[in-house]
Amino acid sequence: MSMSVGGGSEADEASFNAEINTTPLVDIMLVLLIIFLITVPVIQKMANVVIPKAVNIPTQTKPENITISVDKAGQIYWNAGVIADKQVFFQRIVAEARKVPQPEFHIRGDREARWEGVGRVIFNLQRGGIVKVGFITEPDKGSIRVTR
Repeated sequence: MSMSVGGGSEADEASFNAEINTTPLVDIMLVLLIIFLITVPVIQKMANVVIPKAVNIPTQTKPENITISVDKAGQIYWNAGVIADKQVFFQRIVAEARKVPQPEFHIRGDREARWEGVGRVIFNLQRGGIVKVGFITEPDKGSIRVTR
């Protein structure tokens, strides 16, 4: 492709091609497309794993389960009784941790409770030596699976 720059007549100026040549642009875009098609499968190499579906399974309540509740004011409840002293709370946890088999502890946190109160309960359970800890939540509609 060449272009004449010399002085010429008006007839030469009227025949000048003012269109943009898009061939190089198309070539570059095709090269980029090929690069993406080759590199994307290489980047996303992952282990072939089947990811489980999330389903809320209802808890089987046993008499030895202990439920600890934290209300929005930060008050701690042991089953249905109020725990006023944090030292008494920790002593009761240590006493339950010594039992064989250990009971399961279920934590119920109020929706509007500060996570600091729930975190203290978890910290005390861990420090006391409790192994099985779970959280009680409300199931989403349609996510309860009935096992028989």
